[in-house]
Amino acid sequence: MNFIGGKWVPARSGRTMEDRNPADLDDLLGEVARSDAADVDDAVDAAKAAYPEWFAMPMPKRGELLRRIGLLLENHKDELSHLMTREMGKTLKEARGDVQEGIDFAFFMAGLSRSAIGETMPSELSRKFSLTMRHPIGIVGLITPWNFPIAIPTWKQWPAMLAGNCSIVKAAEDTPLCAQRLMELIDEAGVPAGVVNLVQGTGEEAGAALVSHPDVRAISFTGSLETGKIIAAECGRQMKRYSMELGSKNVTIVMPDADVELAVEGIAWGAFATSGQRCTATSRVVSLHPEFAGALIDKVRTYKIGPGSDESVDLAPLINRTQRDRVLEYIRVGREDDGASLAYGGSALTDGVHAKGNYIEPTVFLDATPSMRIAQEEIFGPVTAVIPVDSLDAAIAAANSTKYGLSASIYTNDLTAAMRAVTELEFGIVYVNAPTIGAEVQLPFGGMKSTGNGFREAGIHAMDEFSEWKAVSIDFSHRLQKAQFQPGE
Repeated sequence: MNFIGGKWVPARSGRTMEDRNPADLDDLLGEVARSDAADVDDAVDAAKAAYPEWFAMPMPKRGELLRRIGLLLENHKDELSHLMTREMGKTLKEARGDVQEGIDFAFFMAGLSRSAIGETMPSELSRKFSLTMRHPIGIVGLITPWNFPIAIPTWKQWPAMLAGNCSIVKAAEDTPLCAQRLMELIDEAGVPAGVVNLVQGTGEEAGAALVSHPDVRAISFTGSLETGKIIAAECGRQMKRYSMELGSKNVTIVMPDADVELAVEGIAWGAFATSGQRCTATSRVVSLHPEFAGALIDKVRTYKIGPGSDESVDLAPLINRTQRDRVLEYIRVGREDDGASLAYGGSALTDGVHAKGNYIEPTVFLDATPSMRIAQEEIFGPVTAVIPVDSLDAAIAAANSTKYGLSASIYTNDLTAAMRAVTELEFGIVYVNAPTIGAEVQLPFGGMKSTGNGFREAGIHAMDEFSEWKAVSIDFSHRLQKAQFQPGE
C-alpha cells in the first residue's frame, strides 16, 4: 500500500509487485503497490496541502515529534529487526544495528531542534543587525536503497522533517514492508497527514516520476552511479536541488607494523558484513604485511553462511537473484579476465539450507593490482581483493586510484603513516585502526569524487541537504545606508 495524505491506498492502476525472502524464495511476504506517475501526483498534492501548517510549526515542536518517533522505534526494535531480516536478508544482529541507527538519529535531530541553527554577525553599518537562518526547500523526494531499509530512510527523513519540508519517499522495491512499517510509526507519533508520504514501486516508474515532478524541489538519492547521473541530469534541467550518495570502492591499508589480529578482525567485518552489500564495504585491501593474507583466509574459513534469522550465522544471503548473478560474474572477471589469484570462495551455495536462497561464499582474491576491474568497480557482494605493495607511497596511490572516494582506513601504530593517510587519502571518511564501516550519526557521511556531489548525510551537516540559507539584515537607523559606499556618496 501507499501512504498518501495520512491514508493507506493502493496504486491507482491496481498493479502490485511481489516481496520475497532472499533466504527462501518460496517465502512470499506479500504484494505491495506498484505505483506510477498518477500516484506520485497524489502524493505531491498531499504534501503541498500539508506544507503551510508544517512550515509554520516551530522547530522545537517538530523535534518533539522526532523524539516520539525515536521512542516508538525503540519500543518496536525487535519486531522491525525480524521483519528486516526476513525481507532484506541481513543477520539479526545487523538488522538491530540498522534500526538503532534510526533511533539514534531521531534523538540526535530532536536535540538539534533546540540548538543554534543560524549565526549572527556584525554589520559594517551602524544600527544594523545581520543574521542567517535556514529556510525549508518545500516538497522533497527521498529515494532510498534496500541495504539499510530503516537507517538510510531515516538519515534523509529526519532532517527533511526538522527543516520544515514535506516529503515523498520512494522506497526500494526489495524492502517495501520495512518502509511501510516505518510510515506506520511516523503516523502513530502524531506527524500531521501529508507531511510524510510513501509511494511504493520501481525506480523506472515511481522513481522517475518523482524526480521529474515540477513541484518536487529537491531529490535525495542513494544508489548506483549510473542512476545518479540520470537523476542529476533531470534535476539540472529543472534547476532543482539534488544530493547524491552513489558508488564506492573502499580500501584498507595494512602496514608492516599493524596488529595483524586486529586488522584481520576489522577487515573481515568490513568486507563481509551484510554479505558485502554496504556502500562502505572493504572491497580492497592494500597490504604491506607479510602475514595478513594468510590470516585473513584463516578467519574467513570460520564463517557460517545461512539465513539471517539464525543467530549463529555470520553471512546471510544477497538481496535477490539478479544481484547474486552479478557478483558471480565479477568473480569470473577477477579470475579469468583480470588474472587475480582466487584464494578462497568464489561459488554460489545451492545445497541444504542454501538451496532456496541467494547465497555466495565469502571470496578473497590475492595478487590483485590496482588497475584490475575487481579493484576498480563496485561489486556490492562478499568479495575483497588483496593488493600487495612495498611502500606507503604506493599504498596511498593504489587507494586513491579509483573514481570513488567514500571510506578508507589504515592499520598501523606509526603516527607518521596514520597522519599521512588521514591527510592524503581522497575519501570522505577515514579510519585509523578500524574498519571502513561503522558510521556514527553525529558525524557527516559522504564521499569524494564520483561517490557523490558534495552533500553529507547524518550529523548537523544533514540540514544542508534539506534547507536553504537565508541572509537577513535589519536596519534600525532610520536612514538610507549603503554597504561598501563611503560616507556622503
